[in-house]
Amino acid sequence: MRAAASMALALAALASAGGHERPDLPAGRAQTPWPPRIIRSAENKHQPALWSLYDTCLSRAKYIDLTHTIRPDMPIWRGFGNITFRQAVNKETGRAFAYDTDGFVANAYTLTTDQMGTQLDAPAHFNPYYAAADEIPATFALRKLVVIDVSAQVKSNASYALTVADITAWESVHGVVPPGSVVFVRSDWSKPWPVVNTDVFPQVPLDTVKFLHLQRRILFHGHEPLDTDMTPHFDAESWILSHGYAQAEGLTNLHQVPPTGCLLSTGFPKFVGGTGNYVRYVAVCPHDWTYGLVPGHPPEAPLPHFDAPLVWNPQKGYRSRS
Repeated sequence: MRAAASMALALAALASAGGHERPDLPAGRAQTPWPPRIIRSAENKHQPALWSLYDTCLSRAKYIDLTHTIRPDMPIWRGFGNITFRQAVNKETGRAFAYDTDGFVANAYTLTTDQMGTQLDAPAHFNPYYAAADEIPATFALRKLVVIDVSAQVKSNASYALTVADITAWESVHGVVPPGSVVFVRSDWSKPWPVVNTDVFPQVPLDTVKFLHLQRRILFHGHEPLDTDMTPHFDAESWILSHGYAQAEGLTNLHQVPPTGCLLSTGFPKFVGGTGNYVRYVAVCPHDWTYGLVPGHPPEAPLPHFDAPLVWNPQKGYRSRS
């Protein structure tokens, strides 16, 4: 129970007293008091603590996706080959699976690297004696999220490098970066995705990542570009991974996330011996925050029915609804 109480304190920013109308429902839909009042009864008074925490807090939080969709025309590092999507083929007939003949369809992917899109670099990417993708612990799943905004500096300098002074200036307003937290650097580099400049980009240099890890003891940092810095030998990225730390790359939508008060949900597949992960990062923010989706809206179970079907588009090289 003490562990649950500690988590409740950490999530206190997501909750508030009293009720008001939900601002996120479409016009004309019936309004109900929001946040919902939790009614204690003989049936639920012994509900597990974490379930109660979800009901009173996370069920009405705002969820913001920080992840690019993986698609064959997205940018990847110039040293890797292009990725391709295709229709999965029945090995017995040689024909692509189809709704009318097989009752289902499936896709097949040629992925030339595990270092693309929105990702989590495993230390084994640079050092074989540290964790591979499948060896990163499940404790990475939920952490406090810090967002440091340098987008104004990047507007006048496309290769702007986050400084320790930027971090301490942020701390003078918001407090010291919490140990064990995740620090994401907002630069707005990802806004024109997939048409981005992968040769010149905002950076997180060596002295800054050392400060974050050695002085602030963060879990990992993340940035919008596909590389950490523009030095010839990837100085910052090399130090991070060679010393057993992970890092996030290819982030998006950081302009929708406040500097403090949110949690970060990290979900990734477990490729054995992987040097990186394709990751779904989701910011879990206070219920009164401007951006994000609330559980149950839009519909989740069942998921929405679309007017247009999903079909294979040979011109695009993937399935789409247009």
